[in-house]
Amino acid sequence: MLLLCVKITDMNNYEKFKQLHHQEKALLLGNAWDANTAQLFEKKGFQAIGTSSSAIAQSLGYEDGENMSFGELLYMVGRIAKRISIPLSVDLETGYGDNPLAIVQNIKYLYELGVAGINLEDSNPKDQGKLIPVDQFSEKIAFIKRQLREENVNIFLNIRTDAFLLNQEDALQETLNRIKAYQDSGADGIFIPGIQKEEDIRTAVAASAVPINVMCLPQLPTFETLNTLGVKRLSMGGFMFRYLNNQFSTVLDQVSSESSFQPLFRN
Repeated sequence: MLLLCVKITDMNNYEKFKQLHHQEKALLLGNAWDANTAQLFEKKGFQAIGTSSSAIAQSLGYEDGENMSFGELLYMVGRIAKRISIPLSVDLETGYGDNPLAIVQNIKYLYELGVAGINLEDSNPKDQGKLIPVDQFSEKIAFIKRQLREENVNIFLNIRTDAFLLNQEDALQETLNRIKAYQDSGADGIFIPGIQKEEDIRTAVAASAVPINVMCLPQLPTFETLNTLGVKRLSMGGFMFRYLNNQFSTVLDQVSSESSFQPLFRN
C-alpha cells in the first residue's frame, strides 16, 4: 500500500511539472545542490526544483562531468526529494551509463525517489565536450523514451543541446537541426544553455513544438522579454552556487585581514 501511495504522488508531481511548462509565464527553476537550498527555494515560492550537476559535484569536491558516482548523486537527490513537496528535476548529464539500457535503469531509480523530470545532454565530457552525432543521440532518446513508456515510468525528458555552450560557429543551425531530431525522438522539452541573443531565441522557439529552456548568462534578456519570446523554462544552473562560494571566499578574506569575526555579523 505504501508503494502505491508513492507512485500516486510521483504521478501528480509529473503532471504538475508538465503543466508548469505551459503556463503563461516561464517556469523559473530553483537550481539546488542539497536539501537545505532546495527547501529555501520552496520557501521563497519557487514552483519546482532542478538540481545543478556542477554545484552538487563541486560541493562534494569533484569537477563537473560525471566525476562523482551515480550512487553519490542518487543519495543527494534522495535527501532533496524527502525535504520538498514541489516537483524535482535532476540534471543527469549524459546519463551515468555506458549504454541506453543502463541509463533507463538510472532514470527508474530517480523515478522511485519521486523525481518528476531529468536533463540529458548531447555533449560528451569524456570526449573533450564534443557534440555526440545527432543521429546517434536521437536514437538514444527514442530508445529511452520507448523503454520508459513500456514500463509506465512517467518522467519529463528535458534534452540539452550544447552547440551554443561550445561556441560553435554554426550554433544556431546546429541547434535547429537537433531540436527537430530530438522532439521527433520523444523529448518533452529542449534545453539550450549558452543561447543569449533575442533573435536566436525567437528562432529556436519558433522551430520547436516542445517547451524551450534557457540558462542564466550575463547577456540573457530579462524574464519579461523571455516570456514575450515564448521561452517556457528558465534555469540558473550552477551560477547561484558559484556566487555564494565567491561571497564565502570574500568573507573569509575579511575575517583574516581584520583579525575579527565582525564580518560574519554585518548585513
